[in-house]
Amino acid sequence: MSWRASGPARFNYDISGMDSDKQRLRSLPSVDRVLRETPHLAERWGHERVAAAIRNELERMRNNPELLNLAGKTLLLSHVAAAVETELENAAKSSLVRVFNLTGTVLHTNLGRALLPEEALEAVQAVASSPSSLEYGLQTGKRGDRDEHVEHLICELCAVEAATVVNNNAAAVLLVLNTLAKELEVPVSRGELVEIGGSFRIPEIMQSSGCVLVEVGTTNRTHLKDYKNAVNDKTALLLKVHASNYQIQGFTRSVAETDLAELAQQHGLPFVVDLGSGNLVDFPAFKLPDEPTVAHTVKRGADIVTFSGDKLLGGPQCGIIAGKQELITRIKKNPMKRALRVDKMTLAALVEVLRLYQDPSRLVEKLPTLAALARPAGKIRAQAERVAPHLAEALAPRYQVIITECNSQVGSGALPVETLPSFGVRISAVDDSDEAIRRLADSMRGLPAPVIGRINKGAYFLDLRCLDREEEFIAQLDKSGLERSGNFA
Repeated sequence: MSWRASGPARFNYDISGMDSDKQRLRSLPSVDRVLRETPHLAERWGHERVAAAIRNELERMRNNPELLNLAGKTLLLSHVAAAVETELENAAKSSLVRVFNLTGTVLHTNLGRALLPEEALEAVQAVASSPSSLEYGLQTGKRGDRDEHVEHLICELCAVEAATVVNNNAAAVLLVLNTLAKELEVPVSRGELVEIGGSFRIPEIMQSSGCVLVEVGTTNRTHLKDYKNAVNDKTALLLKVHASNYQIQGFTRSVAETDLAELAQQHGLPFVVDLGSGNLVDFPAFKLPDEPTVAHTVKRGADIVTFSGDKLLGGPQCGIIAGKQELITRIKKNPMKRALRVDKMTLAALVEVLRLYQDPSRLVEKLPTLAALARPAGKIRAQAERVAPHLAEALAPRYQVIITECNSQVGSGALPVETLPSFGVRISAVDDSDEAIRRLADSMRGLPAPVIGRINKGAYFLDLRCLDREEEFIAQLDKSGLERSGNFA
């Protein structure tokens, strides 16, 4: 039996008459033989890496009689070469890939939250590909402070005296408490002891910072007198946590920021607000649900405000600490600041995003997060009418596709009970089987540009609020593409 390989490798290998496992083991090619016959593999991935992959495949075949028998019926050399090439191809694929977020959650933590505008992407590329003035003063010729690139923008947009940036908002809270309240007490309402995602909780962050949590009030009702009774000589500051990822309704009460600011001032204490989502603009002006801005929070008496850069602000992942100059100076001197600082690419992106806020009239067209949040339902429906026929054609006859109204969520802990009217497609299995729906979801995730939807009440939903790259999405919606994903059957 002989075989001619297509491509760079050409070889003949006669295995006729080999029936026993022992004979087939002896017939396995050597590592050197496979290397000689497949020079294109070493050219692409390097001799040592290819040799190691060949050894692994040969060992796998020796320890698996079924593989050996299967290969014995074809050609061992070609089998090993093909298996090694497949293994190396798969290993070369990045696990971090672009996907279509059609879940209905705009700022999806698991899918990377905010998308950066073009201006930010260009700035990142510029500083990533060349030396930059990250901590160098071009006018003085001396070492500079990396916060200088962004601090003036934060101060302008948030109406504060000073600011600094760390790698996320949890780090911002940690750094503030470690600087201003280490080994001292911090009263917090029980209704604000939230879990902020990934099982990270405010009490645990406070404990890690070295301060002492003093719980005041109850889960649903906290009064000003609860804070007054908690303040003593060991109190470092008053902390209010904006409940951005949940809402308690019914018989509730919380203390206004202005009242807490006044109480803190009476006792000479800093008033810190963990705002979380980091909104900088008047949302109702964009026909969106109201959400407090950083500037409004400062106006109501906050001495320090912490917030995220990659949520409602629409920038890169980071945590921003803004407020009084004296307090920010102390925070910057904390040795922990160096461990939590952001890199040049984050700063470059953040600068460009903040610059967009200097012209609010063009913010919707420039900032992807705000564009997605403010996208009119009518435009989403028109897109659904364009996309649905392609889905129906690709999924027929096993699935039915209908356009449906739905509600999007902001996500990432912002506006937890508010929804945004949207449109999408509902895909149901003709046989009403849950297995068919799960298989479809698997297939969509297996496409070249994976599609992430959601399963609900026995159907597969795609909310189109965040559908960009429409042509790319449609182009991969064919039966062969779905079949190549490995699960569509």
